[in-house]
Amino acid sequence: MSLVTTAVHDGVALLTLNNPPANAYSHEMHRELDEAILAMRFDESVHVLVLTGSGEKFFCAGADIDMLARVTPEWKYNFCLHANETLNRLEQTPKLVIAALNGHTVGGGLEVALAADLRWAKNGGGKLGLPEVALGVLPGTGGTARLSRMLGRSKAIELMTAGGTMNFETALDLGLVNEVLPPENFLEAVLEKAQQFCPPHKASKAVGAIKRSVVSGLEMSFEGHLALERELQQALFKSADATEGFAAFNEKRTARFEGR
Repeated sequence: MSLVTTAVHDGVALLTLNNPPANAYSHEMHRELDEAILAMRFDESVHVLVLTGSGEKFFCAGADIDMLARVTPEWKYNFCLHANETLNRLEQTPKLVIAALNGHTVGGGLEVALAADLRWAKNGGGKLGLPEVALGVLPGTGGTARLSRMLGRSKAIELMTAGGTMNFETALDLGLVNEVLPPENFLEAVLEKAQQFCPPHKASKAVGAIKRSVVSGLEMSFEGHLALERELQQALFKSADATEGFAAFNEKRTARFEGR
């Protein structure tokens, strides 16, 4: 059984974590996810990645705790290191990544979702949180790093040390979730909305460059960020989509982008 399945729908790649009932991840799942991310990077027909979980109850419940209880501390370290590298690859991929939270998104599952650019959740679909402190450990797959950058130091410490969970609507109010969608036909609605970021509707190279500038630039000095922004802009100025965008504006028509 494949632990990560991939299907492409009109420019949108759907990557599904597939380890029922809770879609808990193992090293094997992260290896498959890593390969899927790389494959979608190189697929020029793919403009947006959507990551979700199989079934109706879980996006991902995090790492397989039974597995972690059996292995050595040294093995755990390398497991976390590879998980970090996989999620960094997802975060650094110059294509928009949307986490479709179809169910409970807790522990390492939320850490996976935090590496996405947008998080769209199913109304009433489940709980979200980082409860690792109850196991005597910290969120060690990017949780402390990404949550603090997203919410600020104090709020991130509060949420992780309390170790509680919240519903998706509360997460929306906090800014952890970008949008909450109706539960009926949730995944179909996500895929349809994701296509708004694909050609001909959007210049997908510009979308990817915006992502790259924000994700990489936030780790730079302000001057370094401005320099990165200028270089990305110069590359876009040379693109066919920029030519089309300026022409459509001057001709007072809707641009039809091609992603090149």
